[in-house]
Amino acid sequence: MPDTTPTNADWVATASTLSQALPLFQRYAGATVVIKLGGHAMGSDAAMRSFARDVVLMSHVGVNPVIVHGGGPMINEMLEKQGVVSDFVHGKRVTDAETIKVVEMVLSGLVGKRIVQAINAEGGRAIGISGKDASLMICEQTDPALGFVGTPVECNPKFLQSLNDTKTIPVIAPIGAGRNGETFNVNGDTAAGAIAAALKADRLLLLTDVAGLKDASGEVVSEMTPEAIRQMTADGVIQGGMIPKTQTALDAIDGGVRAVVILDGRVPHACLLELYTEHGAGSLIRTPR
Repeated sequence: MPDTTPTNADWVATASTLSQALPLFQRYAGATVVIKLGGHAMGSDAAMRSFARDVVLMSHVGVNPVIVHGGGPMINEMLEKQGVVSDFVHGKRVTDAETIKVVEMVLSGLVGKRIVQAINAEGGRAIGISGKDASLMICEQTDPALGFVGTPVECNPKFLQSLNDTKTIPVIAPIGAGRNGETFNVNGDTAAGAIAAALKADRLLLLTDVAGLKDASGEVVSEMTPEAIRQMTADGVIQGGMIPKTQTALDAIDGGVRAVVILDGRVPHACLLELYTEHGAGSLIRTPR
């Protein structure tokens, strides 16, 4: 059986590689990075394990990751199993009293705990919470016609900062609290943007199921300014489901987030590629420096 014990030359080569990579990993040391993990981007168990390993690596090299997750497909599946029929207004689900119970159960329970368990299994320390915990996300009703759908009007980041101080990774379900005891379902992107703004995050990564923002010719644009986003929207280049995401990006930047990236969460190691490679991944949105 061949001897596979590393030689001195092997150790020297490994040390050289690590020393070259170290400046890249130190780039975001101490930075807060909010990651919106969409339901479609969660994928298989293997994809979840890969995502969890990446988040743990980020934490080990000094990043303070904050995960905000969605779970639309899982909610739809559970509503069907429970026999809960949803009404829609202008394509948006009406969240009545029965529906919000299912939404909270799925997001705070099934989906959130799956992510927490995956991160912990990879050597991290994660905790699952929702916007209702520690009054993290106070909401007002978005539209009476939509029922218990909320818009964040106040975020209290001190609890998240205390978790960061102990290297505990928060995994947040986008469920908000009303001032009169209501429970509100919040769009995951909107929740992530509000939390990122409250934390003055260095990066907000919106993981989705597309490669990024595309220009009029269909090519992904690697970097653009808020002004360019507004112009592309006015010109009809940005349309459909991408409009809420870009609006989240604009609101987050206005709220103090340094930069927002829209990227394909199905790509292996998407977050690491964005943070630790020169070319990045997806579409970076920030004000000119």
